[in-house]
Amino acid sequence: MHPAFSVIVFTALSGAGYGLLFWAAFAALAGASSARALLVALAVALVLCSVGLLASLLHLGKPLRAWRAFSQWRTSWLSREGVLAMLTYVPAVLLGVALLPGMLDGRASGAVPAFNAMGVAVALLLMACALATVYCTAMIYASLTPIPAWRHRLVPPVYLGFSILTGGLLLAAISGSNGGIFGHIGAKVVIALALLLWLAKWRYWRDIAAPLPATRGAAVGLPQRMVSVFERPHTEANYITREMAFVVARKHASQLRLIAVVLFAAMPVLCMLAALLSADGGGRMWFALGAASAIAGTFVERWLFFAEARHLVTLYY
Repeated sequence: MHPAFSVIVFTALSGAGYGLLFWAAFAALAGASSARALLVALAVALVLCSVGLLASLLHLGKPLRAWRAFSQWRTSWLSREGVLAMLTYVPAVLLGVALLPGMLDGRASGAVPAFNAMGVAVALLLMACALATVYCTAMIYASLTPIPAWRHRLVPPVYLGFSILTGGLLLAAISGSNGGIFGHIGAKVVIALALLLWLAKWRYWRDIAAPLPATRGAAVGLPQRMVSVFERPHTEANYITREMAFVVARKHASQLRLIAVVLFAAMPVLCMLAALLSADGGGRMWFALGAASAIAGTFVERWLFFAEARHLVTLYY
């Protein structure tokens, strides 16, 4: 499939943004960061989500009609994603309002105020909406039967994993803490997540290397026969050859896979090891470097996700 830059920006940045919203809500409940840092995190997350969602509109033929997609939430994962993406803004803003007293209270050094039942419900709702939005994004592709690589069972977990990894690194970099849940414990969680993502991607790349689960013979009712194309269905480039018959060389794919793994797994792991060994105050730099590397790796991984996917129609083109 043709890797559209706007969709890559959308899935990478919005994924990081919703992951950051998830961790910000979790940190607010756990009291693991200051109110000031959490407000900054919420603002950064909403900017990332908004930029990603706006980038997705560039892939539409008529962006001004995008609002019509919201009405099909009963049957369309794209519509569900749009509805949840907008809905997530509500608890995010409400959580920000709840955190304002902690930032304005100088005596508390910006501590997170104790939440009542309503505040806890808002934080939990934000966590649920953030993860559900990323899951719906993944299901937009995982629900497409004609593209076997996207129907793989690991596609939704990998989307969620990248979101949680990049979001956690961003919050750790913003909060700048070497202790607590986003310090030493957080570094160990990041190492585990990065290694699990690498393992999941290795399994995914191994599985999609198999031939397409269909043949030309099966398409014309002769599954046991070798059917050849007498005449190609096109004489020049068209929409199908541009969008669905994109080919990336095996050599280039292998190189890009290695680059992606180094960026989203190896570099974050090394940064987290350095954060564990650093003196107080040095963790923020390593978390920031790990976050930048993981997001860059997400862009490369997402490009491969589209470029390596083969549509069944390519059997004829």
